[in-house]
Amino acid sequence: MNKARKKLVFIVNPAAKNGLSLKTWKRIEARLYGIPHAVYFTEYGRHAAILAKEAADRHRGPLLIVAVGGDGTIHEVANGIMHVSHVTLGYVPAGSGNDFARGYLLPSHPDRCIELILTLLDKEGLPFDAGIYTGRGGQAGYFVNSLGAGFDAAISMKANQAPVKKWLNYLYLGKCIYVFYLFAELFRYKPGKLELELDGEKLQFGRAWFVTVSNQPYYGGGMMIAPKADPSDGLLNVLVASGLSRMKLLMVFITVFWGGHTRFREVNVFTAKKVSIAFEDLVLVHADGEQAGTTPVDIQVSPAGWHLAQGTRECI
Repeated sequence: MNKARKKLVFIVNPAAKNGLSLKTWKRIEARLYGIPHAVYFTEYGRHAAILAKEAADRHRGPLLIVAVGGDGTIHEVANGIMHVSHVTLGYVPAGSGNDFARGYLLPSHPDRCIELILTLLDKEGLPFDAGIYTGRGGQAGYFVNSLGAGFDAAISMKANQAPVKKWLNYLYLGKCIYVFYLFAELFRYKPGKLELELDGEKLQFGRAWFVTVSNQPYYGGGMMIAPKADPSDGLLNVLVASGLSRMKLLMVFITVFWGGHTRFREVNVFTAKKVSIAFEDLVLVHADGEQAGTTPVDIQVSPAGWHLAQGTRECI
């Protein structure tokens, strides 16, 4: 038996994809004629998390909060509603990477996403895991896609701050910024010693380039970093790339789009419920592509911590 129809709230990041997400919202809004809903627009970084929490506190009955933006927007909204049982999360991809949509089997086109969301207003969302991270420097939060430390976090930070990203987004080439900074950082970044703890077992790696802790397969605008990651299995997938020459690291990133990087002997893959990452030096950390401080950092899985308005594979 279906539950009562949920209240519908949209949180729109008008700055995502350098304003192109606002055009997406206007197209969606035209399709909502006669359907009761509320909409809130983000005005600054992390505002989406605040808006999501306020909406969840304001509406105590069944609530569907739909994020309209990129992976950063869905990251913030998820942080605002994690472990709030009466809230289901929806998503309309309107960013440059949109790895969340890939990893959670959502339609890639906004029109198809809103069609799906409207059919699920009176249905229960599907439960999914999240990762919880706590940095020993004070940073903390959740991630729904992945957390990375090292080389990939450096690329993510540079790409997010790059002025040229604005113009690439206008040309629908926003994903290219990650490739540009991959090459730029390839010859500047220095790998370091890593101590990794997985469910209490300590491992050490020399010349570690990066560690990625994944909840679903994709990151970086379509890279299949963790082909076997499943956001509903109660586990996190951990990948370590170490001992690679710069040219071999480049080959890893070329093959990562179809998951071929896992065949390199210098790439190690694990699963765990609890993970601790400590490099010899402080290195950057990202959570869902957003800057999240530096190492050391502790991570653990949060099983079935949130619910998503998701159909079946046939909906994609």
